[in-house]
Amino acid sequence: MPSNSPKTDSSPVSVLGLGLMGTALATALIGAGHPTTVWNRTKSKTGPLAAQGATPADTARDAITAADLVIVCLTTNDNVRALLAPEADALAGRTVVNLTNGTPGQARELAEWAAAHGITYIDGGIMAVPQMIATPGAYIFYSGTDEAAFETHRPTLAALADTKWVGKDPGLAALYDLSLLTGMYGMAMGVAQAFAMIRSEGIPARELAPLLTDWIIAMTRGLVPEGAEALDTDQHLTDVSNLAMNREAFPNFTTAFAEQGLHTDLFEPLQDLLDRAVEQGHGADGFSRMALLLNKD
Repeated sequence: MPSNSPKTDSSPVSVLGLGLMGTALATALIGAGHPTTVWNRTKSKTGPLAAQGATPADTARDAITAADLVIVCLTTNDNVRALLAPEADALAGRTVVNLTNGTPGQARELAEWAAAHGITYIDGGIMAVPQMIATPGAYIFYSGTDEAAFETHRPTLAALADTKWVGKDPGLAALYDLSLLTGMYGMAMGVAQAFAMIRSEGIPARELAPLLTDWIIAMTRGLVPEGAEALDTDQHLTDVSNLAMNREAFPNFTTAFAEQGLHTDLFEPLQDLLDRAVEQGHGADGFSRMALLLNKD
């Protein structure tokens, strides 16, 4: 029976799923000196890792039984459940670290399923692209009901990226992960709209890029920490740029987009939020109020 005894720096580990991220994870483990067993549905993907010293497994079960720690990185959590369910007996007593991107609800469901089969389940959210794995700046959120198991395997997991334990609710790693990604995607859409705007007059995007970078950094320095403080203290009044002012100015954006031959879809929901904020009596508040307006209740 596998145990949760303390691991050494050469603890064996198995990796299931060898897409770009899974391959990066396995490569980091090999580089850190861990005996690494790898499995992928398309077996040819194990070749490059085998050349680095990994042991390719013919089946998922072979990979599972090769180590106490099993890292899973697939496309969706539906794929994770489909892969692991037939192997529940082999996984019993082992620790599964699921680094597949998913939702808090999916993580909790997988944790419940694992517990029912005697499997220790830890969910993870990777804050890095594959090229960043095992480099400074990369980190991974982890959560699960068994913090002791996480601490046991933490030295091994540290070979991948900095480790950030966020709590015993299995869904918290995904919550942190998706919260940060939400900010990233929102920013990416704003950047896309800005580039479309400047290019509508034939100006190269590269001319705007340094200005846009400096502007975003300057704005987020205040918007993020001050917004968080305002939300946590429920103090939203501002003397800088309140929602009523922004509501009046905002039609300039969608009008200009239309004049320049651009779609306005990305920004129209923000106009709706500004309208609602002012109509509900929050015109003197800052942007922190918008987060509360996103709550369905």
